[in-house]
Amino acid sequence: MDLLQATPSVCNLIFFERAAQRPEGDVILCDVAREDASVIVSDLKELEIDREGSIAMEDIDSMIAEAAREAEKAAEGLPTDAVIWEEVEARTSENTELSASFLAFMTLAMLIAGVGILTDQVVLIIGAMVVGPEFGPIAGLSVAWVQRRMEVAKRSFIALAVGFPVGITATFMLTLGLDATDAIPEGFAQEGHPFTDFISDPDGFSFLVAYLAGFAGVLSLTSTKSGALVGVLISVATIPAAANIGVAAALGDGEEWVGAMAQLSLNLFAIFLACIGTLYLQRRVYLRRRVKHLHHKAREAAGLPLGHSRREGSATYRRPTDDA
Repeated sequence: MDLLQATPSVCNLIFFERAAQRPEGDVILCDVAREDASVIVSDLKELEIDREGSIAMEDIDSMIAEAAREAEKAAEGLPTDAVIWEEVEARTSENTELSASFLAFMTLAMLIAGVGILTDQVVLIIGAMVVGPEFGPIAGLSVAWVQRRMEVAKRSFIALAVGFPVGITATFMLTLGLDATDAIPEGFAQEGHPFTDFISDPDGFSFLVAYLAGFAGVLSLTSTKSGALVGVLISVATIPAAANIGVAAALGDGEEWVGAMAQLSLNLFAIFLACIGTLYLQRRVYLRRRVKHLHHKAREAAGLPLGHSRREGSATYRRPTDDA
């Protein structure tokens, strides 16, 4: 309570004594300017609120209050540019699990893309991009890399390392079945697929588009513009390129297979490069804000040390012996 009362970016502070039953304790409600959300949560973690109880966060769509406007003025920056790292971690953690639904979506997306390649239908390629869930683990791996969370990085990597081969294998089997039943359009291998051959012909624009899409994907993930993520998925040809690996292998087209492998590798590399670079810059901005807040008088009011964090594992943590 002392911490929150002394923080200018906090308003509408409410205290319910002994209102919680499991675990037993008090309930505190408050509104925090989005720009300072992660900073305040870091202070609460130093007070071990998350270990003895819990910290829950939710967005408020609109608030009409002079106190809320004053709280926003007290926080530097703009709400739309603020990154709530706990929210980002929660979003990515949900999408990094190697689950049955993840494998199902990966398989279905590549099967749709495989049919789109065989029939040369761009609309099916776009549909496959939207269905594909691969950006979740890619973002999770990037966030884990920047925050050095090896457990999340391992889960994300496993999801990608298993998901892509499973989807490629399913597309390979589907193509073999269609080929065996003469269901593949006549002359496909000879005439090619002019409307969808871009997924096996990587060039500089492929890298540029994938890099820009990764950049936009991170901004969508870390900001309130989550609707832009659909456009990101449509912009990147990871799923179609992976599906084309299975199609080319089933039809014995070595040149097409090499092109699809190169396209997939190029796209993944560009996306990772953009994601990690963007997240690193955003993390540095947050750490500067956090370091500045460590000298705020609100921490002194709450009995927290000034200038450094006392929570082990924090980026601003300093052991007591370091003060000597």
